Amino acid sequence: MTEKKTHVILLSCGSFNPITRGHVHMFEKAREFLHQSGRFIVVGGIISPVHNFYGKPGLVSSRHRLTMCQLAVQSSDWIRVDPWECYQDTWQTTCSVLEHHRDLMKRVTGCILSNVNAPSMTPVIGQPQNQAPPIYRSNINHSPTAIKLFGKLGESLGKICCVRPHLERLTFVDENANLGTAVTYEEIELRIFLLCGSDLLDSFCIPGLWKDSDMEVIVGDFGMVVVPRDGADTAKIINHSSVLRKYKDNILVVSDAASHPMSVVSSTKSRLALQHGDGHVVDYLSQPVIDYILQSQLYITATG
Repeated sequence: MTEKKTHVILLSCGSFNPITRGHVHMFEKAREFLHQSGRFIVVGGIISPVHNFYGKPGLVSSRHRLTMCQLAVQSSDWIRVDPWECYQDTWQTTCSVLEHHRDLMKRVTGCILSNVNAPSMTPVIGQPQNQAPPIYRSNINHSPTAIKLFGKLGESLGKICCVRPHLERLTFVDENANLGTAVTYEEIELRIFLLCGSDLLDSFCIPGLWKDSDMEVIVGDFGMVVVPRDGADTAKIINHSSVLRKYKDNILVVSDAASHPMSVVSSTKSRLALQHGDGHVVDYLSQPVIDYILQSQLYITATG
C-alpha cells in the first residue's frame, strides 16, 4: 500500500521591504525539497507582509509592499499574496497569522487542518465517494491530485484573502450540507508550515524576543520549513533553544548545496543598493519590482 502524502501550504511572514528574488526562491527551493522527500505535496504558498504598525525603521506603506509582492509572484501559479495581516487594526504576531490561516482554511474549505501532534487522527478534506465525479482523485500520489486540490484551495483563497484572484475552477463541498448517512469520506492530510530563513530560526534563541507560548504553537502545532542562509549551522541553532530541541522533528531544514547568500535574500542590502545606484540591484530584485520602486520613488533616502 502506497503511503499517503501530506498536502502542504507554505506561509511566509515578514516585512518584504522590498520582496527580493531570494524570498521567492525560498518558496521554490522549499517546495522542491518537500517533494523530493516523498512525504509531502506542496499545494500552495502564501506571502503575508507585516502590518504598518510593526514599527520597523524605513518600513514603507503596506500598499506598496503588497503591490511589490504581487508583482514578484505574478508569474507563479502557486504562490499568492495575502493582505489580511496588513488590513488588521494593529500588528499581528506570527502565531496569530498562522492561526488565522488555519481557521480560514477550515471555514472556506470545510476542512480541519491536521497538526503535527495528531496528523493521522484528523479528517481534513472530505469528498463524498458516492456522489457525482470526485473533486480530486483517490490516488493522491498522482500529480493531478495536487493540481486539483489546489484548484479548490486556490479558488477560495483568491476570492477571500488574496490580492491577485485566481481563475475560477471548482466549488467546495459545504461542510454543513446534508450529505446523508451513507456518505463516506476520503481523508487528505493538509498542513500549514511556516517558511523562513535560518535567521528567523536563530531569533528564537534570543531571550525575551518571542513568547514561549507562541513558539510552542508555531513549532509544536504547525512546524517550520527552514532555508539556511550563509551556511548557517541550523543544528547548532536548534540545540540552543529548549523549545526548538523539544520539537526538532517538526523543523524541516532544506538541504541546499548553494545555501542562499544573505545579499540575495536581504531586503536591507537591496535598499542600500537602490540608494547607492548599485547595478547589482538586478541580482536582488526582479525587474517589475525595480520598476515599481523607481516609479513610486521608494527607498531613495536612507530613511525609506
